[in-house]
Amino acid sequence: MNQAHSAIDPKLLEILVCPLTKGPLRYDQKNAELISDRAGLAYPIRDGIPIMLTEEARELRDNEKKKA
Repeated sequence: MNQAHSAIDPKLLEILVCPLTKGPLRYDQKNAELISDRAGLAYPIRDGIPIMLTEEARELRDNEKKKA
């Protein structure tokens, strides 16, 4: 299972929102994750499928957080 090469359909990314904040997500292709800057969480993408469960998400480290 090579997560670094998981891709996400751009149209899917347009409609997905963070389940916690209902805010936008950004795609981190390098780490195969969807990032919720508002929640400070990174949701994994496994085999091209976003896992949109807060219990599966990891907390962003300070250096990963996008400055507003």
